[in-house]
Amino acid sequence: MAHPSTKPSHPTPPPQQQPTAPDAVPEPKTHTHIPKRLILSYLIDWILIIGTALTGYAFSTLPPNHHPFSLTDANISLPHKKKDTVSTAVLAVVSVIAPAIIIAFLWEWNVGWMGLGIAVAGTYLATQGLKDLYGKPRPDLLARCDPDVAAVGGFAVGGLGGRVAGAPTMVTWEVCRNPGDEVRKDGFASFPSGHASLSFAGLMYLALWLCAKFSIGFPFLAYSPFSQDLRRQDRGSIRNQGAAPPVYMLIVAFVPIAVAFFISASRWFDYRHHGFDIIFGSVMGMVFAWIGFRLYQLPIMRGAGWAWGARSREHAFFMGVGLPSHVAADNWATVGDKSAAENRARDVDLEMARPYRMND
Repeated sequence: MAHPSTKPSHPTPPPQQQPTAPDAVPEPKTHTHIPKRLILSYLIDWILIIGTALTGYAFSTLPPNHHPFSLTDANISLPHKKKDTVSTAVLAVVSVIAPAIIIAFLWEWNVGWMGLGIAVAGTYLATQGLKDLYGKPRPDLLARCDPDVAAVGGFAVGGLGGRVAGAPTMVTWEVCRNPGDEVRKDGFASFPSGHASLSFAGLMYLALWLCAKFSIGFPFLAYSPFSQDLRRQDRGSIRNQGAAPPVYMLIVAFVPIAVAFFISASRWFDYRHHGFDIIFGSVMGMVFAWIGFRLYQLPIMRGAGWAWGARSREHAFFMGVGLPSHVAADNWATVGDKSAAENRARDVDLEMARPYRMND
């Protein structure tokens, strides 16, 4: 007896291939080619950052202007300490090398280093240039100088000493019997404080960078508290839109700032700088740190820890007259062709923290 056939009496036709839509979006490629033009653009950036630092070093080798001083000035009569509490080598390690290593161990090291480089190199150049320009005597200048008090008259350049009782006599640095670089160069380098400016440039940048990466900041609302949207909301629900980060995260963020304050304060109790020199250097370092951070990183509480994207190939080197504004959506990073009205609408929505929709 024959076995029944296992084949179906009505075989299933093969599945028909679905037509491909003409406007179907292709699968994104997993490998992204970086244009050589863009690589060259960032290579030039690094060359300029390193060149800025080298220019600052060149300034540091030059003798500064020598501001005349009085041998009776109490502000420059403090004792001279042979060793700094924070040496220049320790300053470089703490303010530059350590932040660079921390950034490299986490992520986005290239833009992280570029921001750090701009902050530190710009601060270093400005600090050394101002030191040479001002030539302000240090608080311990007279201890370094060992002036020849018997020959004061031969080096007098101002003041009414000798003609009015109690009036000071302003003399030049040649009155010093110590003609070495300790007096000729370093003795007139009080303004601004390099330790203060560089420590805040590197460590404040690191603090901002850590706050961005770990979302350490004050709770905030996306809209103005006086807007109609919030007025329609329940007050109890508004307070649940934000919360303070844990205190240990604040410690992580503020440790670099605390170290910078300590380094700056050490220049006061080491008698190396006047108070204003330290304050000015600290503020200058903070300014450069903020510039370096904001050039490459999104705002701390609105950027989710990410850096800005790379420049586009078309805008790798130049944006001239007639090209889109840097405050519009089609800036250095945009390669698409969008209308100005659409860009302005997108910018408004971004500033108000609302999603942009074409049909709004």
